[in-house]
Amino acid sequence: MSTTFNSLRPILWTKKFEETVTFYRNILGFDLAEVNMEYQWAALIKDGVELMISAPNGQVSFPAIGFTGSFYFNVNNVDELWEILKDQTDICYEIENFPWDMREFAIYDINGYILQFGQDLK
Repeated sequence: MSTTFNSLRPILWTKKFEETVTFYRNILGFDLAEVNMEYQWAALIKDGVELMISAPNGQVSFPAIGFTGSFYFNVNNVDELWEILKDQTDICYEIENFPWDMREFAIYDINGYILQFGQDLK
């Protein structure tokens, strides 16, 4: 295959569009790159990490908002981020070192999506 994959930008569906954008901006520090209130769509960016927030569109049927996995962010100072987020968010699991040489923790965003944050211990 000669196709190059350049990046991945997940789109998080929500029925709480404005609240979700506010969470990612005010709690996690993402910048608003672009927004379309008519379509309830926004592009957010932080340190080269991009994601989009959107109300579900009419082309796709779905039973409920959700994701059967998690979003894993590699960060350079996981302890500092833990101290910032631990009292402002709903914790999935607290910070700890894992046998695979990662120090990490996880939170839930306001939609129930799991956001994991990890730092390589090597």
